[in-house]
Amino acid sequence: MDPLPLAQSLIRCPSVTPADAGALGLLAAALEALGFKVTRLQFGGPPDGPVENLFATIGSGAPHFAFAGHTDVVPEGQGWSADPYAASVQNGLLVGRGAADMKGAIAAMVSAAAAHVARGAADAQGARGAAGTLSFIITGDEEGPATFGTDRILDWMVEHGHQPAMCLVGEPTSIRKLGDCIKIGRRGSVNAWITVNGAQGHVAYPDRADNPIRRLVPALAELQARVLDAGTDWFSRSNLEIVDLEVGNPATNVIPAQAKARLNIRFNDSHSGAELAGWIEEVVARHAPNADVKIRISGEAFLTEPGPLSSLVAEAITAETGVTPELSTSGGTSDARFIRRLCPVVEFGLPGQSMHKVDEHASVDDIRTLARIYDKVLRRVFR
Repeated sequence: MDPLPLAQSLIRCPSVTPADAGALGLLAAALEALGFKVTRLQFGGPPDGPVENLFATIGSGAPHFAFAGHTDVVPEGQGWSADPYAASVQNGLLVGRGAADMKGAIAAMVSAAAAHVARGAADAQGARGAAGTLSFIITGDEEGPATFGTDRILDWMVEHGHQPAMCLVGEPTSIRKLGDCIKIGRRGSVNAWITVNGAQGHVAYPDRADNPIRRLVPALAELQARVLDAGTDWFSRSNLEIVDLEVGNPATNVIPAQAKARLNIRFNDSHSGAELAGWIEEVVARHAPNADVKIRISGEAFLTEPGPLSSLVAEAITAETGVTPELSTSGGTSDARFIRRLCPVVEFGLPGQSMHKVDEHASVDDIRTLARIYDKVLRRVFR
């Protein structure tokens, strides 16, 4: 099965989070045609939902291997050289929002699944029969809050007795060329919103006012000054970044009543989200006892130790491309942070240089090669 037509059809669905725009319906139809049992799962409500998700499975028993990914995309933005949802092919490149991240990979997964099903049918005719379970875990809520997506699907899977032994997420992990990088873990992420309240007044009479900036700035300085760590064996150093400061004071002679800041910490396996959250709260409380601090832990750092799963994927990559992939934990978060609570998980997909950019694209040859790599992974799992 050529993955290109399905990739094009998926891109033509403008599925900006949390909209589905028909993408999961197309995927469901493609999988049902192969014999998969497809379950559509809708979770949540406004403002972050409802979100459409999909779980599909074929076969039974062990081993149970899962593909995972997302059909939602980020907004297209301005300045495209072509319609971002036309899925045109230009000079060997499939152009469109989601081509790299990650509708091209999902189409490659379905192509590999088609080959797997065909092998199972041939084995059955030969009286050997096909053993094992192949499943798809697909969400429409990865690029957004991820509140009603993969994490909820996993809860449903546990309730219904679906336990994969290993999972491959099709995120665009390749850097310079297809196959040069597999993600075996990710750093965690903590977001904090800090609001310091004071009392407005005239700058000439500071004793009659309470300037919140005088407390917010020292708190941020202390937070920023700490060296969190020097990195670990598999992770780069943790880093705290102040991403927004807001006072909104249009006057030159008025002490403001409120000052706000937002910050993010990307942290390695030296820390936990709860530990870092507690540290932020303690520092802010010392400088601004009445401040309001809201914290969201988007995910914990995790590592799938190099072993059977990463070796299996690396062998398939090298067999198809001749490339020896690097094992990495770089980059942002992904839904692998949820899946790791059920089973070992790694990520591998197309080159990601154009993801989230104007004129996002993927090489048609790379999409087809990725399908063959995924097929080689399945051959190794279901020997």
